[in-house]
Amino acid sequence: HRGRRREMSRLGPWLRLRPLGCGLWAVPRGLRRVLVAAGLCRGLAGSSTASVAGMEELLSRSVPPLPPYETKEKAPPPAELRSAEFVRYYRGLEAGPPRAELLTRLARDFGVDHGRVAEFSAKVLQAREQQRELGALLQAEDRLRYYLNPQYRGLFQHLGRLEGGLRFLVELRGDLVEGLATKAVDGPHVKEMSGVLKSMLSEWFSTGFLNLERVTWQSPCEVLQKISDSEAVHPVRNWVDMKRRVGSYRRCYFFSHCAIPGEPLIVLHVALTSDISSSIQAIVKEVPPLETEDTDKITTAIFYSISLTQQGLQGVELGTYLIKRVVKELQKELPQIKAFSTLSPIPGFTKWVVGLLSSQTKELERNGLFTESEWQEISAITGDSTTETLKKLLNNNEWVRSEKLVKVLHSPFMRLCAWYLYGEKHRGYALNPVANFHLQNGSVMWRINWMADTSPRGIAASCGMMVNYRYFLEDTASNSAAYLGTKQIKASEQVLSLVSQFQQNSKL
Repeated sequence: HRGRRREMSRLGPWLRLRPLGCGLWAVPRGLRRVLVAAGLCRGLAGSSTASVAGMEELLSRSVPPLPPYETKEKAPPPAELRSAEFVRYYRGLEAGPPRAELLTRLARDFGVDHGRVAEFSAKVLQAREQQRELGALLQAEDRLRYYLNPQYRGLFQHLGRLEGGLRFLVELRGDLVEGLATKAVDGPHVKEMSGVLKSMLSEWFSTGFLNLERVTWQSPCEVLQKISDSEAVHPVRNWVDMKRRVGSYRRCYFFSHCAIPGEPLIVLHVALTSDISSSIQAIVKEVPPLETEDTDKITTAIFYSISLTQQGLQGVELGTYLIKRVVKELQKELPQIKAFSTLSPIPGFTKWVVGLLSSQTKELERNGLFTESEWQEISAITGDSTTETLKKLLNNNEWVRSEKLVKVLHSPFMRLCAWYLYGEKHRGYALNPVANFHLQNGSVMWRINWMADTSPRGIAASCGMMVNYRYFLEDTASNSAAYLGTKQIKASEQVLSLVSQFQQNSKL
């Protein structure tokens, strides 16, 4: 430290170091760049400020300024090296707080120029009030539209043109999505930047740039490994399981992008069957001997798993297009298929039921979710006239060990599930995200299946229940329009009957 102090003293008598204890010294902010350049800042307190200064310099170099409106078409693009420098710098940062700090600064300091937006908003209003000619109004609106672009959008555009830049932007948005979910990054600026990047990725990942690829056992090993690792609905147990899922009576497809060839972005698994499946065990657990497909046995396609492999593409519409492309592919290969259906999980159902049990008032030792006789049977099995034991059994999956409890819960849980899928809403649309996805695509809520997924995950998430959403190809467009326009859910007689039973027997 003595040698370091002597070197610092040469910087002049105006340098004042303030001791902080433990051999650390605070350095005036204005000198930090000089010290970093001289290699004198290592081990000094506040070295993070130096990294912040470096971060600010990098952003100033990397984010191109928004050129004046008049020269927007003539503005030269920033040097490719600067965009590449940003990629290297970002990837060199540790995941977590360092990257969160950079993303926060990028969103906060390089967003929209609110002063310009206010100025040109006033000019648009002025043009309308003065009833100027249409051309003048349109030009004023175009100027306003231009200045509503955040400055960081230019950086994203240039990164997208780099080799490997699109993959990097997907990674960066993945960090944004994760950071917002964990509150590692927060605030309206960061949420806005995530939305802007999602919009840009939606354009870059439109169907014209996507390739549909089928996975078979002869596919490259790295592709099979990625498909296995990305399976989020029904985890792949081993290579034998993986071989079955791409073998006879099975199809597996994924979308890749022309700029990221061979990389699965979203994956769809299909089972080819003779009827609409009511149990996932028959598809992913029970493994019959490998055999050559008999096309005469295939009349139905069951979409039993769809998984997004890239968190950064969350909210980018890929699943809808993948299902439509796969339907067309199957129709060409197997024109005898007449029924297209899903066998879908019901995430959140168990949590919803437990929440209802917690909120219900107890009257005469029964709960408003069950009939009198049902509650008497349940409380006799649990030995508890309150809902506490039942809630514990639902939370730890222990209820499925009791055949009597499984039997008595069958009827009430079927009608509760029907109401959860059909009646519980978020802003007028289905609360359950899987239901909302398939209903937006124009499917019919077809059948609710009891004990359809008896895996620990299935019991924990949805009390072992699954649902079929059926796609009648001639009706999907009108069903989708009705759901999106008037929030009307198309459902089968089974589902509507269960909903009616719920309304008659449950008190919410």
